[in-house]
Amino acid sequence: MSEQDEYIELVTLIRTGHEEAYGELYEKTVTRIYQTVRFLIKDKSDAEDVVQEIYIQAYRSLARYDAERAFRPWLMGVTMRQVQSYRRKRLMQFRFGKRIEKSDVGMEYDFSTDLVNKLANRPLLEQVHRLPYKLQQVVTLHYLNEYTQEEIAGILEIPLGTVKSRIHAALAKLRQKEKMNPRLRGKVEDLHETR
Repeated sequence: MSEQDEYIELVTLIRTGHEEAYGELYEKTVTRIYQTVRFLIKDKSDAEDVVQEIYIQAYRSLARYDAERAFRPWLMGVTMRQVQSYRRKRLMQFRFGKRIEKSDVGMEYDFSTDLVNKLANRPLLEQVHRLPYKLQQVVTLHYLNEYTQEEIAGILEIPLGTVKSRIHAALAKLRQKEKMNPRLRGKVEDLHETR
């Protein structure tokens, strides 16, 4: 049985009320989802909260899931939408905090910058974290999760050409930084635009 068939079987069981099937689906997918979220959200506690929201949203959306679509990219689409929602909330909190700060009420936010500890190649990861968020998304999906450009287009619900241009832009920025930072030499060349 293929991985996709296993997912479809679990989704079918979940839809018919087998709660333990959802636990199995969670166990099969949570590691990759957590790694992706943790890479895009630096605060560990926030990342854990977002992963929880992803699985709540995925559970609610399973009734509408089309079994003709590949499951893993569908779940990654749910993931990216929840991360985007988190980022919007944080931006609103940040703006609210700035307004409070201006009115001298004073409020502190902790925007810690913990990196994903278990991923290798810290200098390159630090540069990826400095990329604009839209470029971070495609780099994370393509190189960390090994999705094809077509799958990324489906996950992010954007045209394939946009995915290609974002990957190209991200690699160009990383190569530019590589020239300025000798610690990155050779690491960006290992990344390729097509797959």
